[in-house]
Amino acid sequence: MTNQTPLHDEHVASGAKLVDFAGWDMPIHYGSQIAEHNTVREAAGMFDVSHMRPVDIEGAGARDLLRRTLANDAAKIDEIGRAFYTCMLNTRGGVIDDLIVYHLDEHWYRIVVNAATATKDMAWLTSQAEEYEASVTARDDLAIIAVQGPRARELSRGVLDDDLAAAAMELKPFRATAAGEWSVGRTGYTGEDGFEIILPADAAAETWRALAKAGVAPIGLGARDTLRLEAGLNLYGQDMDEDTTPLESGLAWTVAFEPADRDFIGRTALEPIREHGGAKKMVGLLLEGRGVMRHGATVRAAGDEAAGATEPAGEVTSGSFAPTLGRSIALTRVPADWGDAAEVEVELRGKWVSARIVGYPFVRNGKIRIDI
Repeated sequence: MTNQTPLHDEHVASGAKLVDFAGWDMPIHYGSQIAEHNTVREAAGMFDVSHMRPVDIEGAGARDLLRRTLANDAAKIDEIGRAFYTCMLNTRGGVIDDLIVYHLDEHWYRIVVNAATATKDMAWLTSQAEEYEASVTARDDLAIIAVQGPRARELSRGVLDDDLAAAAMELKPFRATAAGEWSVGRTGYTGEDGFEIILPADAAAETWRALAKAGVAPIGLGARDTLRLEAGLNLYGQDMDEDTTPLESGLAWTVAFEPADRDFIGRTALEPIREHGGAKKMVGLLLEGRGVMRHGATVRAAGDEAAGATEPAGEVTSGSFAPTLGRSIALTRVPADWGDAAEVEVELRGKWVSARIVGYPFVRNGKIRIDI
């Protein structure tokens, strides 16, 4: 039996198509997935992401615990109200999970972990916390609503409590504020502006309805995936996992090697890759021909019939049709020595289709960032 978020009845009432996502009954769309995608790019949409788990880390040793267990350095967010994105690594440098950290009070950090990894994340963090004066608490009593799009902040104003709204409207990107159990971060997973609102589960349905009344449209996980792919944002389990490192997943920027004496878990494994380079790197792909690139598709240098046999090949980690571009795009792990503007081919349904390596993000704040 699948789990249900506090907003399940709202999704049913809105005619959502529900699917099993990491053990949760979640809306994939409410009608047209492309229309929902465009709504977020052009106006504002809201996502139920209550299947993800907020975790509160508190105590005098909370900062030191995070400096040990995360690839980025919690000392960067010593100022209360700061936030950052990073990865939690195993001793091999593989990614246990990717997450956002909010610093909400002197000894209070709130992190948000992925639904599929929540149980192992809690076990890992709890075991590490034994050496620190810090508590690790899974907040199953909270829900999360993400409001995203160019009008997201404007339309959220009247829904939040007056004091919380006033503080939220002053937030810069990757800043957060809290009031009681509520926290609001100017963060997101779409490449658009907006908030991620963490709130008591029993207030979620009322807040969802208020946002809808204010003109914020409900958006399913299908559009969330195409939005995050256009924004060049990784998806855990596809673009990185416990057997791939941040350095080969386009996430080197989330690893803080300075100061040199911070001994974070995974550092010993990453140092040689940092110094000598890795075998693989992450690139963006734009399909030149017809079709849609999907996870697992093989990528080869144009005309290289030996790829995958005697010559190295690449692999699409995330791929889809991109509504904003009207083309198929992908994140792809390829040999590190491939050029950044190489002509390549992708195997689709037994045929090799031309594609081009491009930079990413593909779209940011509604603007196409690549030459199509």
